[in-house]
Amino acid sequence: MKLCIALDMPTMQDNLALAREISRSFSNEEIWLKVGLRSFVRDGKAFVCMLQDLGFKIFLDLKIYDIPNTMLDCVYECHKLGVNMLTIHASCGREAMRALATFTHTQSLNMRIVAVSALTSFDEDGFMEVYNTSIARGVQSLANLVNESGIDGLVCSINEVSLIKNISSNLLTITPGIRLTATNDDQKRVANVKEAKRVGSDFIVVGRPIYNAQDKYAVIQQILSDM
Repeated sequence: MKLCIALDMPTMQDNLALAREISRSFSNEEIWLKVGLRSFVRDGKAFVCMLQDLGFKIFLDLKIYDIPNTMLDCVYECHKLGVNMLTIHASCGREAMRALATFTHTQSLNMRIVAVSALTSFDEDGFMEVYNTSIARGVQSLANLVNESGIDGLVCSINEVSLIKNISSNLLTITPGIRLTATNDDQKRVANVKEAKRVGSDFIVVGRPIYNAQDKYAVIQQILSDM
């Protein structure tokens, strides 16, 4: 299991300060950094390069969702940026995912592509409203598509990790919504680190519990200990 720290703070300076603090205190091999939409739109490629200069592997979380050709063009540009992992939406469909998988394999790109299954902000009612099925059935269907298409894995809550691993143990599972204590925020399907480890998550994504903490070092150390 790897810890991926989400850099979603209000300014690039805040995010860089945290990244530098992490790089001074922890091994770059055990921690990845996630750059999401907010940070990438605001701070762009230059910000990604600054993080890479600190020695971190980068998870670029753009959740790409478009027609196959447009997604291919975007994946190529992300590859040129040298990121290590990239998100798309599994609901883009078989044609798009198969095209992306074929492209990355034939070009031997050193970048994992993982597909978002059900956003962790969805509860059962919200997912049913959009997908007309339960979360479990929807994720199972999407995971089968991902596996058949050759994409590397899925982003999911810990509730779906076992379901996905039963389809293929080779599928990576990336689990956001990790909380250290009970919270009342926009994430509906949350879990703690030990639960994620128990079900077999490959990556856990943690943001607010770290950067909202007074002692960020202690929180990261506790997460790594629980892992």
